[in-house]
Amino acid sequence: MNERSESGELVRDIPNADYVRIGVLGDYMLDEYVLGRVTRISPESPVPVVEHQSQYSTLGGAGNVVMNIKALGGTPVPFGIVGNDIGGRRIKCSLQDGAGVASESILVDSSRPTTVKTRIIAHNQQLLRIDAESRAPMTSELREKMLAGVRSELPKLSALIVSDYDKGVVSRPIFDTLLAACLRARVPIVLDPKAFDLSDVGPVTVITPNEREAERFSGFPVDNDSAAERAGQALLEKTGARNILITRGEHGMSLIPADGKIVHMPTQSKEVYDVTGAGDTVVAVLALALAAGRTVLDAACLANTAAGIVVGKMGTATVDREELESALAGRWPAQISRRRALRARAGLS
Repeated sequence: MNERSESGELVRDIPNADYVRIGVLGDYMLDEYVLGRVTRISPESPVPVVEHQSQYSTLGGAGNVVMNIKALGGTPVPFGIVGNDIGGRRIKCSLQDGAGVASESILVDSSRPTTVKTRIIAHNQQLLRIDAESRAPMTSELREKMLAGVRSELPKLSALIVSDYDKGVVSRPIFDTLLAACLRARVPIVLDPKAFDLSDVGPVTVITPNEREAERFSGFPVDNDSAAERAGQALLEKTGARNILITRGEHGMSLIPADGKIVHMPTQSKEVYDVTGAGDTVVAVLALALAAGRTVLDAACLANTAAGIVVGKMGTATVDREELESALAGRWPAQISRRRALRARAGLS
């Protein structure tokens, strides 16, 4: 059987039913896009004047992981916090109405703002990003309430994703509690890390740092395949994880398992339009494939193809089954992706 037919069978194996539930705990945020054009420089200061044309918003961070799981046919179960503000209400509304996902486990913290990232874009070029956020840790009361929600749902989950964007939801004590619970329940856990200490974190199913994170966590540069191997092996020793998957942008991915052969996967992208949120797509596909009982290598290969699709779209985006099957069959879905992205933006404007 050739590689494409094997991959085609793999994507068909991804669960596509409401009862396949993937937990997504992490930092939920709103990504706003203001689109315009530049025709002149401001007389007040040497900066471009952007003439507003349109704007739209999408779920970002852990919310984008949720949307990718939903687009691929799984049922995401979100856990996180938002502020008692317009951004928080828009996130909960998008989850409930836009994605058909219950948002009871998205808790409201009146003491903090919802994380909102506003990007100013002109002529397909990002000119500026404005972040409204708090990185303060959750209160102990909210932390315990969130963990209680995870424990309640865990027997019904096929996998758990922890999406850390360093906005106050994920910490080492919280992750230690989650990992212990997942190990007891034999539920695969995928960690997309940002900030907290990974020393001796334990047998995480897969940790997915990008190049910069891998360099920071391991202390080694990641600028070629050999360097990625060295950094990945250092991370295995430092963390005690079962697998390290380093996402390397235009250089693809490197899978460094604790027990098995190191595999470097070249990028599958036909064009890189925007890398925003590509890591969210990777962890979503990984978790779904692991929930189907596939190996980490199979799951990583499929995630690599999905990442190649999503970087060809503008802004925070998702990949669906049709696009993934098309790419695996050698019919790259660039035009399909763009048309769907435009329709999605129109619905979110």
